[in-house]
Amino acid sequence: MTVKAMNPAASGPKKGPRRLNRFLLEALAVLLVLLVLSPFVIVFFNASKTYDQITLSPAAPPTDLGNLWENITAVFNDPVTDLLGAFIDSALITAVSLVVIIFFSSMAAWVLVRNRSRFSRFAFVLFVAAMVIPFQVVMYPLVYFLKGIGDTLGFRMLGTVHGITFAYLGFGCSLSIFIFHGFIKGIPLALEESATIDGYSQPGIFFKVVLPLLTPTVMTVAILNGIWIWNDYLLPLLVLGTSGGMKTIPLAVAAFAGAFVKQWDLILTSTLLAMIPIIVLFLFAQRYIIKGMVEGAIK
Repeated sequence: MTVKAMNPAASGPKKGPRRLNRFLLEALAVLLVLLVLSPFVIVFFNASKTYDQITLSPAAPPTDLGNLWENITAVFNDPVTDLLGAFIDSALITAVSLVVIIFFSSMAAWVLVRNRSRFSRFAFVLFVAAMVIPFQVVMYPLVYFLKGIGDTLGFRMLGTVHGITFAYLGFGCSLSIFIFHGFIKGIPLALEESATIDGYSQPGIFFKVVLPLLTPTVMTVAILNGIWIWNDYLLPLLVLGTSGGMKTIPLAVAAFAGAFVKQWDLILTSTLLAMIPIIVLFLFAQRYIIKGMVEGAIK
């Protein structure tokens, strides 16, 4: 019995292309990271400058980081924009909208999965088809619809938290139902049948058996919709308006841009402050996004 010795020269040339490919992929990944982070870096640089420094060289790094604190102070002390109040209003609208979207979307998806009929399949197709409808097509009919509700029922919808929450529910439930629907299909029906034998009612089965299993998907839906609602500008502009009352962060940031003068130092500083909460939220729960999307949309 003979043992053939391996020729090092035979395997040597294969390692070279592999290392080159790996190096090229890593270099491409680094370039993509730099490209994605460049807007955040530019915003931070210009938030740490004065107005004159921004207009002279917007891409240059700041020379004095002390300007950042001065700009932050000027932003919060501005009586017209009321950035602190906008933060509170945005947090309230985002939190209430997320609770409503998650509550109704999860229940709707559960009913559509467990009640297999032509109507349930047709309803699910309608929800999926609604995701491709551009918001610009329905934004003016939406405003007239909300105004009509207020005029007919005497229940004001425009300029209120419940009004914009109702609008976010309509636009956010389609994607949320789609994600929940895919995940619920992977939950064994035997778990719900066992709960029925134990005496659970239908609400008890959902809240005590199904909903705890949806935690990764709930986090995914909350993050995706939370980023959208927090950064949304057009819908709050139409529903809330700009004449006093409630104001979200994007509306407050836009208030620094006048018809003739744009306060770039304050605009970019308020933009930087608006990004911080959503970045922290994303970094805290980013692992749920991938897990929930994979388990919910692909199953």
